[in-house]
Amino acid sequence: MTVKKRKIIVLAVVAAVLLALIIWTAWGNTALELNTYTISSDRLPGAFDGYRIAHVSDLHNAEMGKDNEKLLDMLRETEPDIIVITGDIIDSRNTNIDIALQFTKAAMEIAPCYYVTGNHEARISKYDELKAGMEAAGVVVLEDEKTKISLEGGEITLIGVNDPSYQTDYLFGDAEAVMRDKLSELHSDEDRFTVLLSHRPELFAVYASSGVDIVLSGHAHGGQFRLPFAGGLVAPNQGLFPKYDAGLYTEENTNMVVSKGIGNSILPFRFNNRPEVILIELQSK
Repeated sequence: MTVKKRKIIVLAVVAAVLLALIIWTAWGNTALELNTYTISSDRLPGAFDGYRIAHVSDLHNAEMGKDNEKLLDMLRETEPDIIVITGDIIDSRNTNIDIALQFTKAAMEIAPCYYVTGNHEARISKYDELKAGMEAAGVVVLEDEKTKISLEGGEITLIGVNDPSYQTDYLFGDAEAVMRDKLSELHSDEDRFTVLLSHRPELFAVYASSGVDIVLSGHAHGGQFRLPFAGGLVAPNQGLFPKYDAGLYTEENTNMVVSKGIGNSILPFRFNNRPEVILIELQSK
C-alpha cells in the first residue's frame, strides 16, 4: 500500500469519526430524556406517599418539537401531581417570552405549575410581562414566598426563592449571605415537610443548614460537556468540574436534585449531556 493511499484511508477514517460525533452530538441536543428519583422521608405525611413532582429547568427559549410538544408529551407521560419550573425559562441574550408563555399555558393543562426565577430573568426588562402572563395562565410564581399544598388532611410546604442576582452581583456578590437571609425568614419556623425551589445548586450547604427536606435546582446545565467518569466540565458559578452538576445529592437530612436543563445559553450546544425532564416520586416511611 502506498503512502498516499494510507493517508487517504486515515483521512477517511478521521472524517467518518468526526461525522459520527457531529451526528451524535446533534441528536444528543434534542433527544429529551426522563430521569426519575425516589425520595423517602419519615417526615412526609402519609397522604403524600406516591406524590409525583415533574421538574423542568433552564428552558432558555428552547423548543423541543413544534410548540414544545415533545416536552409537553413527556410531562404528560409522567402523570405529575404538580410541575415545578426552576428558573431561566427565557434567555436574556435572545428573549422570547411568547415561547415561555405558550409552554406554561400548555403545562397548566397537565398539572398545577409552580415557578421561580433564575439569573436570566433578573437580567431582562420584560420580566413583569412574563410574570403577568404566567399568572394569567394560573402558574403560581413564588418570589421569596411559601405556600401550602394540602392533600387528604396532610400538608407540605413549597418555598420558592428569587435568584440571588436580583439582590447582589451575579459573579462577585455574596449569594450565600443573600440566600441565608431568605431562608432564615421563610423556613425558620417551618415544621412541615418542605420542598425548596431555588435555581442555584452551588448554594447547597446553605439549603442543608436551613433544614429543608428537598431542594430542586438547575443552572449548571449538567456541566455542559459531560466527560466519561468525570461528569460535567464547567458550570456557572462553580467553574471547572462542578461539584453539583446533575442528579441527586444528600447532605444531613436534605436531598437536592439538580436538573441538567433543556436549553443552552452562551455555549450553543452540549456534549454527552442530553436535555432532561426529572420526575421526583415521594415516599413516606
